[in-house]
Amino acid sequence: MLYRMLMMWRALSHSFNYKISPLFTIIAFLMLRGLNAVGLALDGIFFPQVRRVKIVKPIVIVGNPRSGTTFLQRFLVEHDFGAGMRLWKMLFPALTLQTLVKPLLPILERFSPAKHHASAAHKTSLTGIETDDPALFFHYFDGFFAYGFFLAWAKQDLRALFDPAIRDTSQRDFAFLEKMWIRTLISEKKSRMIPKLFSLTVRIPPFLQKFPDAKILYMVRDPLSTVPSGMSLVTGALDGRFGFWSLPEEKRRRYISRLYNGFLDLSLRFQQDYVNGNIPRESVMVVPYDRLMTDFDNLMLEIMDFIEVTPASDLMAAIQMTAEKQRHYRSDHQYDLAKFGLSEEKIREDYAPIYATFLREKGER
Repeated sequence: MLYRMLMMWRALSHSFNYKISPLFTIIAFLMLRGLNAVGLALDGIFFPQVRRVKIVKPIVIVGNPRSGTTFLQRFLVEHDFGAGMRLWKMLFPALTLQTLVKPLLPILERFSPAKHHASAAHKTSLTGIETDDPALFFHYFDGFFAYGFFLAWAKQDLRALFDPAIRDTSQRDFAFLEKMWIRTLISEKKSRMIPKLFSLTVRIPPFLQKFPDAKILYMVRDPLSTVPSGMSLVTGALDGRFGFWSLPEEKRRRYISRLYNGFLDLSLRFQQDYVNGNIPRESVMVVPYDRLMTDFDNLMLEIMDFIEVTPASDLMAAIQMTAEKQRHYRSDHQYDLAKFGLSEEKIREDYAPIYATFLREKGER
């Protein structure tokens, strides 16, 4: 972990000429890690139920950013299908610490990195339901989240550090996620977890070995939409914090290339596991983005059947209302391929297996 922190400091120093503030960030992460270690240990004393609660049939949402994962997760959480992770609880996973930190949230919100996200692209906050990937970053300073936002800036491409085919941290990560989810079920008073992990697409088989009763909802959308939108989401946050678009073109081009290849890997490796039979078909449901927008009511009936939920009458009314809103929804998030040095031809060629496997009927955009 110290090595990865050193690499982050070198990368930010080289790319943004930040030399002091990353050191304070590293010190803060080390202090947070120590504080959480103490808090997790104390949980066993003050919250003995952490030893009894089990993770049963989690509803796991996976897919590349901007494929509808956030919308679906928040809908399911809002309508009591289960519990999702809140960003502040990823920073402070120990129940003991959460009791102390909760009154301070309005103050901490002023310093939250979430404020750098453009609200048109992705509205979030410390109390918002979010993807679980940052939790691994906060605790281990590791994972694709760390690479995508920070370590991809290094002169040397460090992606091998996060490639499970080269360095597999699945058992470590899944064990920590389990601890965190158990505490979330206790604090949220729920019986079922609804995590969202975009980086899980490259390691679904070992995840199902750890959680064999998990239900995987794989979100798929035309890469001509997800690629520029996802890259705009990430670079927008970086621009708000570091002034991304004011950097020299060479640095921006190198970073964008690595980010693009990372997104591509996330898609292609899931597709390979899917077509090669490494993922049991009964454990995964493919959810097309176009149906999320135009056929939400019928899609939700299929999802509820898959996750083994019987809908109540008030839930069906909420689904119908949401379906009507979805049909008229228009995003304010604007982006274009040329801004990232990409073309439609390149994306169609690189993502050809995705089109062939999941978007054969119509290339929905």
